Amino acid sequence: MTEGARERNYGALGNASLPLRIIDGRRLEKRYRDALRPGELLSDAQGQAHVLPRYFYEVPSWDIAVRLQLSEHFALWEFIHTDVHEAAPLRTFPRYVPCAITLLALALEQFRDAVRSFVHISANGGYRSPGHALTVHATPHAWGTAVNIYRIGETMLDARDVLAQYAEVAYNSMP
Repeated sequence: MTEGARERNYGALGNASLPLRIIDGRRLEKRYRDALRPGELLSDAQGQAHVLPRYFYEVPSWDIAVRLQLSEHFALWEFIHTDVHEAAPLRTFPRYVPCAITLLALALEQFRDAVRSFVHISANGGYRSPGHALTVHATPHAWGTAVNIYRIGETMLDARDVLAQYAEVAYNSMP
């Protein structure tokens, strides 16, 4: 596929083809390997070791991240919007995100269908690399398999009972 054809495809995702290159993280430049730590072990807060992702989608630009729909209602940018605490090489493009991000978008679609409203992912609430300055332990965010949701429709998730209500919906509606 030519670069021009690839560029045109980014705005029309919804087909079975995701127009991003899949990259073996172990083949990236050292600055990216140091931030992503592909295939390395990272322990969670309980001391359990987990293997970090090795394969990533290469995201060439912010414009493409904004235009690329991973699912009907979720665009790639929502999962990679981070703050200045992210590792320096991952604050510019190209960016690298674990391939699992596509499955997370599909799971969130199921959740959105169950709540029958918009689901808002917080900034810095999607993928965070193990090189993120605030990363101490392994969390599902480092695999691209978790998001922080701050609002559903017009409802802010700022009270324990509201969180419990939506946690039950998530548990019952998502794989």
